[in-house]
Formats: sequence, C-alpha cells, structure tokens
Amino acid sequence: MKVAIFDFDGLLVDSEPLWRRTEVQELAAIGVSVTEAECEATTGLRIDEVIAHWRRERPWTTPEPAVVVERIVDAMVRGLREAPDGKPGVRHAVQTCRAAGLRLAVASSSPSRLLDAGLEGLGLRGLFERVVSAEHERFGKPHPAVFLRTADELGVAPTECVVFEDSLNGCLAAKAARMRCVAVPEREDPRFVIADVILRSLDELRPEHLRG
Repeated sequence: MKVAIFDFDGLLVDSEPLWRRTEVQELAAIGVSVTEAECEATTGLRIDEVIAHWRRERPWTTPEPAVVVERIVDAMVRGLREAPDGKPGVRHAVQTCRAAGLRLAVASSSPSRLLDAGLEGLGLRGLFERVVSAEHERFGKPHPAVFLRTADELGVAPTECVVFEDSLNGCLAAKAARMRCVAVPEREDPRFVIADVILRSLDELRPEHLRG
C-alpha cells in the first residue's frame, strides 16, 4: 500500500446527523415530507443524487433541484465551519498511516467547498496531500470514479491504495476500484462483509490492517 484514502462524511467528521436534519428541514420548506430515518437510505450518495431521488419519489414543481442542493450545501458549510464534530480515532488513524509510510488523501461525494470548510474546522486540512470531490464526476459513489481519480492524481495504481469508509456505498466504490477497504460502519450490517477489514472505530486501526 502506498496511499490511504479517507472518506469524509461519517468517517472523519460526524456529519451524517447534520446532513439528515438539513435535508429534512430544506425539503419540508418546499412542502416535501421525509424523515431522518428515510434519509439514511441515501447515505454516501452525492447531494444532487439524493435530491434527484426524492424528486422522483415525491415529485414537486418548484424550486429546481439545483436550488435545493445549494440551500442544503450552504447550511452544511455553515454548520461544519462553526462546530464540526470529529469522529473518534481520526488523528490516531492518520498517524498510523503516516508511520506506515502512506501518503494521505480525502475522496468524498461532498462538494469541495464543504470539504474545505469541514477539514479547516477540524484542523485537518494540512494533513492531506489531495482532497478530491466527486461533485464533477459523471457518477458518484457507489461508482468508483472518485477513488480512481484520486489514485490518478497521486500517480499510483488503484491496487496500491487503502480506502477508509463508513458507508456501504463507499465500500462498494472502493472494491469496484480494486482498492483495499477498511470499513468503519455506524452500525452492524452483514453487507459490510465486502470490506477487507471492519473496525468499530478508527481507534482500532493497527499497522497490519494496512497491508494488502
């Protein structure tokens, strides 16, 4: 392994509850009712894909999906810049990877400005050589495009990368990219068996988990 690629939402920062609350609030503002529990099904998808999903399921006329996406991202940027809630074990995982000689990157479905705000709020921005967003990819996770582009930008083969993910969609993307996958799911789910390693927290990461 030459590169460690970290997801952002739900892995480095505990942003998933904020995403769900914000989606529920902004959709309610345009007359669309969804619950936080229903929002869990779209965890790991790009926000434009999430909103496209809800427009198919519960159609509305106005505003356009892009407007709803922008409102949600604006609210998320404010929340992550002002009071980001880092996940346990983040600095331990980063230090373990660096001690193993791995280069570090972030690859996420979130927009770049949200990633920048969150990483700066957590004081982590300077630790990563690349921060790559899937916002301009044709497909987001579970498609492997964002992981493959990260490997390309770092000049390494996909098989030389280990991905850290908390969502099933992210794990599917990592394995589709032929990368090693360390899953840190929020709750037990038998579908995470596709990962190479399953941890309860990043605090549990050991050097042997990084070996392909």
